[in-house]
Amino acid sequence: DPCQNFHCKRGKVCHADKQGKPHCICQDPAACPPTKDYEHVCGTDNKTYDGTCQLFGTKCQLEGTKLGRQLHLDYMGSCKYIPPCTDYEVDQFPLRMRDWLKNILIQYYERDLNTSGILTEKQRNKVKKIYQNDKRLVAGDHPVELLLHDFEKNYHMYVYPVHWQFHQLDQHPVDRLLTHSELAPLRASLVPMEHCITRFFQECDGDRDKLIALKEWCHCFGIKE
Repeated sequence: DPCQNFHCKRGKVCHADKQGKPHCICQDPAACPPTKDYEHVCGTDNKTYDGTCQLFGTKCQLEGTKLGRQLHLDYMGSCKYIPPCTDYEVDQFPLRMRDWLKNILIQYYERDLNTSGILTEKQRNKVKKIYQNDKRLVAGDHPVELLLHDFEKNYHMYVYPVHWQFHQLDQHPVDRLLTHSELAPLRASLVPMEHCITRFFQECDGDRDKLIALKEWCHCFGIKE
């Protein structure tokens, strides 16, 4: 099969021509495998797609057009009303996000105690210090005042989780800059629960170059170094 080891980008599939040469052609959205309701996604055109296969297949077919350039994955799940983010809410957002990132790492660390594999040894050693600290604020739905107080009192516990998330996203390429597509996996999964994340990322880009540098990212989360 000439297509066996032939890679096509998202929205395209391999097709062998009459001479048996592999080429990438647009995925037919109608030919995408059936999906469950929870696999639906919302596009930036505010349309619900049955899944990412259908969304990226549609984007491919619109290649070269203004609609095609503007169509991206907005968030996971069917399209719904996302309320606007107020100034007050966007100011509080880093408090919850920092706490969430810290708790994600704690969960990974606890899972690795039984079956290692999620975190590297170096990462485990970093998280171990946070995990063993008896002053750590345990996971829960905390009021903003408590989150702010804990950040000021236990600042050192929040530095690594913020750095860790940046480097998890900085993958294609690893250049200490986050592009729109590198931010997409985190943003798309959080929009339905955290409606301020889009505005937060927009405001993180201080120089408006459509890239978030590590310094800009840390500044957004209140990390000084």
